[in-house]
Amino acid sequence: MSQQADEIAEEIVQTLFSARANAYVPYSAHPVASVMVTPDGQQFTGANVEVAHYKGLCAEASAISAMITAGQRQLATVYVMGPGDHLCTPCGDCRQRIREFATPETLIKVLSGSGELLKTYTMEALLPDAFGPEQLPPR
Repeated sequence: MSQQADEIAEEIVQTLFSARANAYVPYSAHPVASVMVTPDGQQFTGANVEVAHYKGLCAEASAISAMITAGQRQLATVYVMGPGDHLCTPCGDCRQRIREFATPETLIKVLSGSGELLKTYTMEALLPDAFGPEQLPPR
C-alpha cells in the first residue's frame, strides 16, 4: 500500500474489502462498500444492493441505516471504496444523507479498490452550501 493508505487503519481497509465482496450487484457489476465511524469510534458497514427495478441501495445509505438502527446520530469519518483505481465518491442522494449526520469536522475519505487513499473531503467540499435541518422551520 502507498504512504497515503498508511493513514487509513488496516482494520478499516479490511472491513471495506469484506463488505465490498458481499455487495449484491448483478446488474452493474460495480460493488461499493462504506464504513461510517461515529465520534465514539463505533463502526457501521454497508455495501450496495441492487434490485431488478434498478432502484438499489447505496453502500453509504446501507451503513447509515445500520448506524441509525444502533441509536447513533453523528458521523466522525466516512470511508467509501469502489471497485477500481478511480474516485468513487458518494452520489448526490448519499451526500445529502451524510450531510444529515455530519458536523463541519466530519471527513469523507475515498479509497481506491486496492485500499489506497485517493482523496479526503470535508462536508463543505463534498456538498457546498448544503441544505440541512437547520434550514427547516422549527416544529
